[in-house]
Amino acid sequence: MLYIASATAAVVPMIFYLIIIWKFDRYDREPFGLVLKNYLWGALGAIVFAIIGSAIITAVLSIFIRNSTQLEHAETIFVAPFVEEITKGLFLFIIFSNKEFDNLTDGIVYGGAIGLGFGMTENFLYFVAFGNTPSEWLSLVIVRTLFSAVMHCVATASFGAFLGYAKFKNIFYKLTFPVIGIALAMFIHFAWNFSVSFEATTLPGFLFLFFTVVIFILVFSVAVLNEKKIIYNELLEEVLNGLIPSEHLEILNSSRRNKLGWVDESIRKLYIRAATTLAFRKMELKNSSGSSREFYKKDIQYYRSFIHNLLTQTQLY
Repeated sequence: MLYIASATAAVVPMIFYLIIIWKFDRYDREPFGLVLKNYLWGALGAIVFAIIGSAIITAVLSIFIRNSTQLEHAETIFVAPFVEEITKGLFLFIIFSNKEFDNLTDGIVYGGAIGLGFGMTENFLYFVAFGNTPSEWLSLVIVRTLFSAVMHCVATASFGAFLGYAKFKNIFYKLTFPVIGIALAMFIHFAWNFSVSFEATTLPGFLFLFFTVVIFILVFSVAVLNEKKIIYNELLEEVLNGLIPSEHLEILNSSRRNKLGWVDESIRKLYIRAATTLAFRKMELKNSSGSSREFYKKDIQYYRSFIHNLLTQTQLY
């Protein structure tokens, strides 16, 4: 019964958080399959490598730190943030070249998904191992669901944001921003683990995480609004060239695009996706170099042709 209750308490809230983050990116929503892969990496791959990495580093530290309490604090405060943020962030490097990963918002979504997956598995292990009484178990569920797992989400999302921002920048950003991002993720993780390791710092720790989440939400909101701006600016040229009707421009970068009646319903979702992708491919072309430019040029031509055919066919009926 404990395992079933713990699994439910670990899985359901994290899936709920995951859907919220995915849907919050409302103008250029990422493929849910790819978001789910990131989530599963956090839940399985990152956990396994983190356990192995932490065990190795802790074994080395035990040579120098004989006191078991001090060793436990060192593992929690220093080893865990270092190892876990690296193992979680590793998958972001793997998908970094994916054409769907194209800006700061995408990094937040993919990084947040990894953090939530990691938090889910870690929560389950904690619920089973330390929920000795119903009251202890309930306290663990509340604290870890509302704070610890959220910390994992925000920390790795921060790293993802820096990666996404740097993707189409010059070499300076590509070299420095990933380092800044992983350092920030480790700091958030360190600050939380440090604060909850000592009774005197627990309250400041909760306040720190609260304000960190507020900042995270604000940055996420600004990033989403920037996507709205990109869609408008890039599609304006398509309106001037006659590809997209002028009355569609305001609709395509607003919540009105999800309403019925402004375009034939049989093509609405395809049209929205194609127009949005076209806008971002144009932005990516402007900021890319080398062989990737040819990919973006071909993709832009493909989506222009696709949208033209889509709108032309519906006008014939």
